[in-house]
Amino acid sequence: MSTPVIAITMGDGAGIGPEVVVGALATQTVYERCHPLVIGDARRLRAAARLMNVEVEVVGVDSVGDARFTPGRIDVIDLGLLPEDLPWGELSATAGDAAYQYIRTASELALAGEVQAICTAPLNKEALHAAGHLYPGHTEMLAALTGTEEVSMMLSTPKVKVIHVTTHIGLIAAIAKIEPGLVERTVRRGHEAIRASGVDAPVIGVCAINPHAGENGLFGEGEEEEKIVPALERLRADGIDARGPLPADTAFFLAGRGDYDLIVAMYHDQGHGPVKVLGIEAGVNITVGLPVIRTSVDHGTAFDIAGTGTAEVGSMIEALRQAAELAPAAAG
Repeated sequence: MSTPVIAITMGDGAGIGPEVVVGALATQTVYERCHPLVIGDARRLRAAARLMNVEVEVVGVDSVGDARFTPGRIDVIDLGLLPEDLPWGELSATAGDAAYQYIRTASELALAGEVQAICTAPLNKEALHAAGHLYPGHTEMLAALTGTEEVSMMLSTPKVKVIHVTTHIGLIAAIAKIEPGLVERTVRRGHEAIRASGVDAPVIGVCAINPHAGENGLFGEGEEEEKIVPALERLRADGIDARGPLPADTAFFLAGRGDYDLIVAMYHDQGHGPVKVLGIEAGVNITVGLPVIRTSVDHGTAFDIAGTGTAEVGSMIEALRQAAELAPAAAG
């Protein structure tokens, strides 16, 4: 199968997105796995290259067909939406709108079959909202732009992978939203994604909602029996090795030592906290359920260091690696 084309969205131009994109694409091994095409602002990328002290040629192209995909050259579909004097590290509605437009363009290319995956640099939710794009984050935006009714967020590190039943909503709302159908669909999406990455029979640990998985009714109001157990029974009946409900603290410890291929977290912080302790420096965010593979760095815009040339690029390199690894199966 031919090398996948990966659309890399530049993220919020006032944050570290331009720097991590340039730094990653200055790494020759990236081009051995994929054909990277940036959707962003060529002038900002050139500024980032100077900050990062990397020798690359940033070339604006009009289409995927115009890109050369050669090391030392960064091909970019240049939307030219950022002013030359945009400050680094400051909230900007202009940068927020540009970040949305990069995602919109990448989604259109993906739906047209011109790119096989999307890899996103971080955006700033406050800037996005200031520009009038009222999405909780990348995951929900990509779902809307691709007409996808339901997706899941998966975080992947070298030690553990976790998929979330709920994400960007409050804790009380999350518990209310959790129900057997949603749990079942989330586990199935995760099972398919892990199989696509080369694990034939994934072992999946499903977290409980309450401490100690409810301790046989001592904690909570029976949420595990009502909201999780029926889903696990249906999944196991279909041959999916989904175990639980598990106390979350124990589940992540066991996953960290290799007992589980995937952990299912019930809400945002239940999954994000352990993942960021175990490997944020190489963490990757994967949106599961879209009609196109989407990966992302697992860090934010880091306004505090934006424009200093010190951004760590390892997560972007890993996000591109995983996008390239998953994309051929999606395109096949």
